[in-house]
Amino acid sequence: MLQAAAAPVYNGCVQTAPNPVLSIVTRSGEVESWHRGAVAVWHECEPVLEVGDVAAPVFVRSAVKPLQALPLFERGVVDRLALSTAERAVLCASHDGTDEHVAAVRSLLARGGLDEDRLGCGPHAPFAKEARLAMLRRGASPEKVHNNCSGKHAGFLYLARECGDELGDYLQPESAAQRLVHATVAEMAGLDGPLPTGLDGCGAPTFRLPLRGLARAFCRMANPDGLAPVRAAACRSIFAAVGEAPAMLAGQGRLCTALVGTWPGRSFAKNGAEGVYVVALSADPARRRWPGALGIAVKVDDGAERGYQPVVVDLLRWLGAFGEAVAGVPAPLQRFWQVPVRNTQRRPVGEVRCAFAWERA
Repeated sequence: MLQAAAAPVYNGCVQTAPNPVLSIVTRSGEVESWHRGAVAVWHECEPVLEVGDVAAPVFVRSAVKPLQALPLFERGVVDRLALSTAERAVLCASHDGTDEHVAAVRSLLARGGLDEDRLGCGPHAPFAKEARLAMLRRGASPEKVHNNCSGKHAGFLYLARECGDELGDYLQPESAAQRLVHATVAEMAGLDGPLPTGLDGCGAPTFRLPLRGLARAFCRMANPDGLAPVRAAACRSIFAAVGEAPAMLAGQGRLCTALVGTWPGRSFAKNGAEGVYVVALSADPARRRWPGALGIAVKVDDGAERGYQPVVVDLLRWLGAFGEAVAGVPAPLQRFWQVPVRNTQRRPVGEVRCAFAWERA
């Protein structure tokens, strides 16, 4: 296994030995800022790359939405409701709140006669600029279905009903449904005992996992052959759904959508708040060095989205995920690989780019 220099040590919230610099921000040819963080990569059943402190628990936030959705697939609820591809994908989404996303969440709720007032997530304005402007022009206010986590919450409601919980208690950590979700996430990450938890931005329980375990979980999603048949089928169903409807996972112009669209049906990519990102890639013989299933987990210490985007793309490039026929990075991913920094005149004055030398790890 490849391993970077000695792992840092955390003391509560104080980082006593810093993680390495993963990406830098330049201006007029000089480094202006930088982002430190940690990276874990699993290849099939083994950890193959560890950069920084991958053992320190981090709040994984929305990155684990597909893991949280697994019990709903495993219990057969998704098939009994005859969910469409878009509805299956939005279960795992941090969506932009466009009309298409809202329609998918509403139709998902309607499949089982659930009212959107049941959603426990608070309303917020759509992430997508055009959707926000259209809402302003209509004089409308954001609703719960515009929340980027509304698809996950709809799934939780169905799981609560399946488990016999009171629907009003579906977000309670001690509910049968949330205990099942908790156990599923721990099993996929290969961790024993209860996981440390907190409260997510949408009101749902969230977990603290080491990046090492998070990467392992997504590697197992990418190759579920060793899992129980019902769980393996659930993983494949999620991959298929987001592959057919990648825009439902996030939105046009988002990194998640661009990555899943690069390998439709063979990949999953998901952001989590505060600088967390995960990627799962199915096996591909074209990747001569790393041909098996891959699970990747990244955490940027300062929580900045701009800090991980070029890191994720550059790591995939180094792993050979884009194939030998691609010189560098595919066009749809270029703007995430070297992110332009522009001034108010829209003139390029610098960029955000990966600064870590993977071959030295």
